[in-house]
Amino acid sequence: MPRYCFQLQIRPERLAEYVERHQSVWPEMQDALRATGWRNYSLFLRPDGLLIGYVEADDLSTSQAAMEALDVNTRWQAEMAPFFADAGPNDGFPLLTEVFHLEENH
Repeated sequence: MPRYCFQLQIRPERLAEYVERHQSVWPEMQDALRATGWRNYSLFLRPDGLLIGYVEADDLSTSQAAMEALDVNTRWQAEMAPFFADAGPNDGFPLLTEVFHLEENH
């Protein structure tokens, strides 16, 4: 399963609200992510606003395109856009290069 990691920047003055919003992600948004192939999706936030995301997907581009076609995603992204200091998720994720992965014992 391909693994993807990305980074974005949250506006420091909006950190608390960003975290609060992610404590109650709409159930229909969560269902849409699952239905479009997003697995083990996690977001990690540093106190200065650096956001690191991790997701597994068969093909991230396909999963992103499927999400972009959904109304629930359009509504969610419109609400989230003001939190980002840089481009938001709909503008593409700046992917990080994996340099190490510890395999599970087989």
